[in-house]
Amino acid sequence: MEFPKGVSNWLLPLALLLCCLALFNNGVEASHKVYRHLQSVTAFDVKQVHRTGYHFQPPKNWINGPMYYNGIYHLFYQYNPKGAVWGNIVWAHSVSKDLINWKKVEQAIYPSKPFDQYGCWSGSATVLPGNKPVILYTGIIDDKQTQVQNYAVPANLSDPYLRVWIKPDNNPLIVADNWVNKTAFRDPTTAWLGKDGKWRVAIGGRRKHRGMAFLYRSKDFMHWTRAKHPLHSAAGTGNWECPDIFPVHGKNGLDTSVTGRNVKYAFKVSLDVTRYEYYTIGTYDTKKDRYIPDKDMIDGWNGLRYDYGNFYASKSFFDPGKNRRILWGWANESDTTDNDIEKGWAGIQLIPRTVVLDPSGKQLLQWPVEELETLRGEKVELSNRNLIKGEKVEIKGITAAQADVDVTFSFNSLDKAETFDPSWDRYDAQKICGQKGSTVEGGLGPFGLLTLASENLEEYTPVFFRVFKLKTST
Repeated sequence: MEFPKGVSNWLLPLALLLCCLALFNNGVEASHKVYRHLQSVTAFDVKQVHRTGYHFQPPKNWINGPMYYNGIYHLFYQYNPKGAVWGNIVWAHSVSKDLINWKKVEQAIYPSKPFDQYGCWSGSATVLPGNKPVILYTGIIDDKQTQVQNYAVPANLSDPYLRVWIKPDNNPLIVADNWVNKTAFRDPTTAWLGKDGKWRVAIGGRRKHRGMAFLYRSKDFMHWTRAKHPLHSAAGTGNWECPDIFPVHGKNGLDTSVTGRNVKYAFKVSLDVTRYEYYTIGTYDTKKDRYIPDKDMIDGWNGLRYDYGNFYASKSFFDPGKNRRILWGWANESDTTDNDIEKGWAGIQLIPRTVVLDPSGKQLLQWPVEELETLRGEKVELSNRNLIKGEKVEIKGITAAQADVDVTFSFNSLDKAETFDPSWDRYDAQKICGQKGSTVEGGLGPFGLLTLASENLEEYTPVFFRVFKLKTST
């Protein structure tokens, strides 16, 4: 267990245990709720307590499409430069060579023209042929939150940090027609190039209660036409935000435009109604321009999730320098708006993760980017310890508020694992954890870690595992 250099020390003891565990999860407040009376309250005194040592955070206020270009990682993020609650949204911009150390540069996009005068919302970056980056983003054009899709380009490609971005006057590029809900029409994906030479982009939205990713095509990236059918949709899922579609492989990342008969795809949406993210694994029919989830995949509320904690509005991008796909999500705290104003900041970018396809082909595997290891400092180690059922073992020497924990549990046999009840919803991990929580003994588990634990374990934040086995057919 190692800690980031320079992190303040205030954590109470961390304990390793076999049985007494629970799982906590805080929901995310809807990020588009506008606090007009609070959105410009200046943070004069920024409190450092609870700020992170591993995650990306601006010095103060509210945050919410990454890109790799010419050896530089670019993080564009929704940011309120005037306050610690949602509002006054601009595209802030920071750059890095290692995903760890970041330099703040000029704001990339901010409301300034009729096509975005009421807000510059989420979008994505695409690198066009000739190594020319372009941003597609959602602009708000009136106080009714009518949404259009705009683009921006760098003013100077010779600037390695791409500090200044221009919003050409031929915006908006995409305007919703009468078939599309104009106030639920946002967050364009990274564009991909088909074998027919046409660009595609998906935009999140809904029709009545049916969530969908509208599909648009273009020959020149300037003139776009909506496809007759959406790329994908699902009934009863509400508004889709921040859709993402990308090819997946078992070992390496793939560029967004890679296609093929045997190429699998991941499709993700952020559900506005639940404030969680859900994904499926499937195929992309390039002839019909339709995404088709694999059999047994579930769209929506009971589907697979990237993360069962506070994780939203994620975006993936392909890193050609290391041949990997990186996933980056966002979270805000469960604090009230008054708490956010008092502490002077809200929201963090979560740890960037590499994403590959599980060997089973039924889910994604994630792992923190390797660069994170450069933050490790003092090492505390406990090895070859046999755990007795119900035992709690304190890991001494840990006093940091944040620790990078690398732990391995091994077993002589999995024979004692509980049989998984087919009546359980196999995709709803939270529901299962609620039924089989910290005080419920199992055949193999629960086991894991107690973090942020008080001396006598009156309070703690647990992380635990439980092993199940499928019932064998006779």
